[in-house]
Amino acid sequence: MSVSSVIKSVQDTMRKDAGVDGDAQRISQLVWMVFLKVFDAKEEEWELMRDEYTQVVPEGLRWRDWAANDEGMTGDELLDFVNNKLFKELKEMVLDEYSDPKAFIVKAVFEDSYNYMKSGTLMRQVINKLNEIDFSAQEDRHTFNDIYESILKDLQNAGNAGEYYTPRPVTQFVVDMVNPVLGEKVLDFACGTGGYLTSTIEHFKKTGQIKNVEDNQVLQETIMGIEKKPMPHMLAITNLILHDIDTPNIRHDNSLTRNVRDYKPIEQVDVIVTNPPFGGIEEEGIETNFPEKFRTKETADLFMVLLMYLLKDGGRAGIVLPDSFLFGEGIKTAIKEKLLEEFNLHTIIRLPKGVFAPYTGINTNLLFFEKGKPTEDIWYFEHPYPEGYKNYSKTKPIRHEEFELEKKWWENRVENDNAWKVSIEDIKKRNYNLDLKNPLINSVVNTFTTDELVDRLLEANKKTYELLLQLRSFV
Repeated sequence: MSVSSVIKSVQDTMRKDAGVDGDAQRISQLVWMVFLKVFDAKEEEWELMRDEYTQVVPEGLRWRDWAANDEGMTGDELLDFVNNKLFKELKEMVLDEYSDPKAFIVKAVFEDSYNYMKSGTLMRQVINKLNEIDFSAQEDRHTFNDIYESILKDLQNAGNAGEYYTPRPVTQFVVDMVNPVLGEKVLDFACGTGGYLTSTIEHFKKTGQIKNVEDNQVLQETIMGIEKKPMPHMLAITNLILHDIDTPNIRHDNSLTRNVRDYKPIEQVDVIVTNPPFGGIEEEGIETNFPEKFRTKETADLFMVLLMYLLKDGGRAGIVLPDSFLFGEGIKTAIKEKLLEEFNLHTIIRLPKGVFAPYTGINTNLLFFEKGKPTEDIWYFEHPYPEGYKNYSKTKPIRHEEFELEKKWWENRVENDNAWKVSIEDIKKRNYNLDLKNPLINSVVNTFTTDELVDRLLEANKKTYELLLQLRSFV
């Protein structure tokens, strides 16, 4: 049975349990169990590789001790063990400055987790299904992406507006074009389940940058993430552990709660790759962490400003942003003005409709830039649909090989049916409106999706609201 089939079977079993209410709880239940199984597989590996290794999860609480045997405890005995021993002892682990950093990860994961299942018999069925996946086997590790696909698709239904799973072909293309070099600090400050960070690890491997133990140690110390929500945070940690990052540096925090002016040069990073939440609104008071001319509650705008403060001179970034950022006015104009004056925004890849299907129809763009010199020209590249496609969908998603078109063009840029160049003078004449359509293709009518029309109406209403506030101040 495939990994994705196992996960589907597990979720079907959970639906029979009276204690698990809805997608969010079902996914949360699945995630802590997968984490514990994955961590146990890694601990077995560390024990074999390192004579001095001391286990982090106490004996009796390890997956192999109570879950790995299909004939193990079940019913009320299993339920009592999970609720009153497993969770209690992992949540209450006593740690100090000498404790293994991995122990802090385990404790943090279980502090944010709960056992929702009420039936020990159904829980045993779930455990037995998960035992069909061997996380010590390289093949099952590779197919772990199937688990992520299953979980993340369900997560969209249970999640909030503005949170979208980034297709792996997009994350890998962004990382490959930003081209991080081993030793550079790579950050995703809205890392979700860790897609950009695992794509960075894959990039280092396929470019032959990790040759020995010393290189691997450098990798361990230079991959960094921040994630606000407990469930994606737990998934990101699990994901990185499976990609051989022993102690993932994934902070459970909201990146926007710190004043951007407090960041010191030593805290800045070489590379930022990210898809910040867009369409969301931040809580009251968050905007005061930003200079007055950039204050807004729009999540994506605040992350864009944060990026500009966190990137060091000479640093590079790749970020996903919606069309509304490109054409937006007011505070968005101020952000774009700073971006173009202090950064070289050299490339905008315009993605077609449906890349994020079925979660949203919002049009998105990939922005690539470097810090330290102003923009002179911006190259646009309009990503075409594959032959025979009119849209992307759940069954016809965007694929890795599609980006070969951009990769071939990247180092030898010429205008063609998909690519065109715009000078900074033309951008300034447009009042920093970056929403430029392909001039090389005749278009009789501009058509917009419902999401695009809503975005444009919201921007217009926002501007009207700001003007009314200014008018009232004069009365």
